[in-house]
Amino acid sequence: MALIVQKYGGTSVGSPERIQNVAKRVARWHGQGHQVVVVVSAMSGETNRLIALAKQLQDQPDPRELDVVISTGEQVTIGLLAMALKEVGLKARSYTGSQVRIVTDSAFTKARILKIDEQLLRADLDEGTVVVVAGFQGVDESGNITTLGRGGSDTTGVALAAALKADECQIYTDVDGVYTTDPRIVPEARRLSSITFEEMLELASLGSKVLQTRSVEFAGKYKVRLRVLSSFEDEGEGTLITFEEDRKMEQAIISGIAFSRDEAKITILGVPDRPGIAYQILGPVGDANVDVDMIVQNVGHDGLTDFSFTVHRNDYQKTLKTLEPVIKHIQARGIVSGDKIAKVSVVGVGMRSHAGIASTAFRTLAEEGINIEMISTSEIKISIVIDEKYTELAVRVLHKAFHLEQPV
Repeated sequence: MALIVQKYGGTSVGSPERIQNVAKRVARWHGQGHQVVVVVSAMSGETNRLIALAKQLQDQPDPRELDVVISTGEQVTIGLLAMALKEVGLKARSYTGSQVRIVTDSAFTKARILKIDEQLLRADLDEGTVVVVAGFQGVDESGNITTLGRGGSDTTGVALAAALKADECQIYTDVDGVYTTDPRIVPEARRLSSITFEEMLELASLGSKVLQTRSVEFAGKYKVRLRVLSSFEDEGEGTLITFEEDRKMEQAIISGIAFSRDEAKITILGVPDRPGIAYQILGPVGDANVDVDMIVQNVGHDGLTDFSFTVHRNDYQKTLKTLEPVIKHIQARGIVSGDKIAKVSVVGVGMRSHAGIASTAFRTLAEEGINIEMISTSEIKISIVIDEKYTELAVRVLHKAFHLEQPV
């Protein structure tokens, strides 16, 4: 008997019929003698609907009250799934994040999990009950409802698996695993039978929509066995995210091409080239709860330099407003910005032991007339910022250049 945590996304529970299908799948696992915890998202489209309602009353909804509103989407789903499970003959009980005591910090709409009290869940599991938990939400030390940000249900699932020391955390979604890139852009993209946590973390952070970044971080930190599966297929092995590079990994130099259109680029011109200037610029941006991605500082001339960085497109206007007093204070020449950019990334553990990956990527883009605006690298990835209109072309040609359509 194993303890399994299963997470189902919004499309998997998008209608009463799909919720019934989830209940039948859970019943099969339970019937095999496994203890099962199910984490669910809000029904597809529900969170957007709730946000839209809030924005009808406030252009910039109060973060605490917005969390109260949008957390209700998952509350509906857990109740419906618990009913569906009882209808197929199982004992089931639903829990909101606050009822479990998933304790978070107080960063409303972007909260981070601090600890989980899993005792109630263990007691239910020991009695043969299927536990259904609302993803995406928690409670701070003051009792305020918090949410974990977009994709937070993945994080809830992995965090519960870590707290319960589950044998496996299964992420059910609308795709049957992790692919070399988005099959909607490259039909020849392949499903990977396995991928390392390191690669998956890079792909998730660089734009792959299969798993949320923080969930992969959690899984890696607490050694949670993680598998991505389709909720629309009865059978399938999906993709196993593994801790060790197997022998085939040495042959697969590149595992995937990730991309993100949700980017904005900001360049501050004529910045005084002196120690501490990066902190003077990015300190206030961080204080505004904005995550900075790529950073490039040019070589200084005549005591001045240009400082460029990227942020998520949703934070673009907030960042510009935050920088207005900063630019005056540091006496920079001005600012140039735009949100019509995309980031395309080549990822693979094999890059550590193979030369020429960067040159192949740059040559491939040059042959298509695609200009590179920024470059960032690590041991296992190369990220390139380009004009948004070239995103799909760049993904297709890079996928072909690294022969990712061919099985390894």
